[in-house]
Amino acid sequence: MTAEETRQQLRGDLKDAMRAGRKDEVGLLRSLVAAIDNAEAVPVAGLDDNISPLRASAGKGEVPRLVLGEGDIRAIFESEQAERIAAAATLEKAGQAGPAERLRGEAGLIGRYL
Repeated sequence: MTAEETRQQLRGDLKDAMRAGRKDEVGLLRSLVAAIDNAEAVPVAGLDDNISPLRASAGKGEVPRLVLGEGDIRAIFESEQAERIAAAATLEKAGQAGPAERLRGEAGLIGRYL
């Protein structure tokens, strides 16, 4: 599945989650769409931390976004899933069972797209 097809599937699922009032799922799906968008962004060469990306790219015109393959999308989702599992374990050790369970639930939802 291409990045655009995955994005369309996520947006369709996002609309369904919004209609059903599943707030945690809405946030997760928005996060996954943003992760794809961020991965497609072209790095700005020579960008100094003190310079706005808009100023640094002034006059350079539009640059095509990176093209992500199925493996790239899978890697993004696996990374997002692993982050949530690790954070859940940390929260569990700190006695935060509720937030840990929410993150494990999000990791499970990400599994639908793997």
